Amino acid sequence: IQIYCIENAHGQLVRDLDFNPNKQYYLASCGDDCKVKFWDTRNVTEPVKTLEEHSHWVWSVRYNHSHDQLVLTGSSDSRVILSNMVSISSEPFGHLVDDDDLSDQEERRPEEKSQEPPQDSVIATYEEHEDSVYAVDWSSADPWLFASLSYDGRLVINRVPRALKYHILL
Repeated sequence: IQIYCIENAHGQLVRDLDFNPNKQYYLASCGDDCKVKFWDTRNVTEPVKTLEEHSHWVWSVRYNHSHDQLVLTGSSDSRVILSNMVSISSEPFGHLVDDDDLSDQEERRPEEKSQEPPQDSVIATYEEHEDSVYAVDWSSADPWLFASLSYDGRLVINRVPRALKYHILL
């Protein structure tokens, strides 16, 4: 048994964490420092990546089960943020294709080889809530559907933007 301990991970309270479903050793945490931190449990001296998009406590963080570059966060700033954390996902360079998989007729175009890896970014900020967002979660039936719940009892259901969905799939 191996036990991991991240001392003072957020300086204040840690509110939530979620393990990456597709990449062993990786987890995300969030807390009262308004940050979302991504950790590799093999080296916890500092986070692999930190998001500082929220302006108040971050209560909830969730990886998408099918496409782990998609990360949801909910905060006391009444916002839900959908981020594309492709650099630390299980497919940091998009869909991988081995040269052996290409047929004789197919040739890799030079622009594909020199293409820079995708960058991490905020995809969308949802502001349908009027109070603190305490929970966010992905649908178990549809990988493009997610919900958020705020203090005032409002449940909001949203979808990943269509353009991003097709970018991930194609």
